Amino acid sequence: QVHGIVRRSSSFNTGRIEHLYKNPQAHIEGNMKLHYGDLTDSTCLVKIINEVKPSEIYNLGAQSHVKISFDLAEYTADVDGVGTLRLLDAIKTCGLINSVKFYQASTSELFGKVQEIPQKETTPFYPRSPYGAAKLYAYWIVVNFREAYNLFAVNGILFNHESPRRGSNFVTRKISRSVAKIHLGQLDCFSLGNLDAKRDWGHARDYVE
Repeated sequence: QVHGIVRRSSSFNTGRIEHLYKNPQAHIEGNMKLHYGDLTDSTCLVKIINEVKPSEIYNLGAQSHVKISFDLAEYTADVDGVGTLRLLDAIKTCGLINSVKFYQASTSELFGKVQEIPQKETTPFYPRSPYGAAKLYAYWIVVNFREAYNLFAVNGILFNHESPRRGSNFVTRKISRSVAKIHLGQLDCFSLGNLDAKRDWGHARDYVE
């Protein structure tokens, strides 16, 4: 059984998971059950976790765009940092500390201004964005809950994981879509942000494995 949390929106914001619906047009659920909720709302998280009583929780929710995190710094901190605390606290409130396994989607952005190449688990963190700083709080609050309450809680430090599902405002999709449009004569040129940034990429399927 798979349960998920989806944010309420006046338009469907489920494009990347519609293939999982029993009926994608009518959004009729099959083996996946979606609940309206939000990482900024601790009450709804407690209610959902208490109702579902999951054996595993994967926190994949975040405002995950590095550049946008400078424009929405407070929101990013609330969702990515405190949102993780709310989830962990909900597990504790629902009395599931000894039965649930918790996975936190951490990020290579924790390394930011890298202190050594290649990075490893002992490389010092040096986040360079509000996104990285918020995820650093999330990383350490997971460690704290693991050590304070003996909760099975782990951080997965993933580098950029790409696939056709990647949002079109992320650099890989922005480049690949724009190059295709230029080839088709639909676009003359496009602009990018920091050309000095360096990233390591992998395929999302490999990271899931």
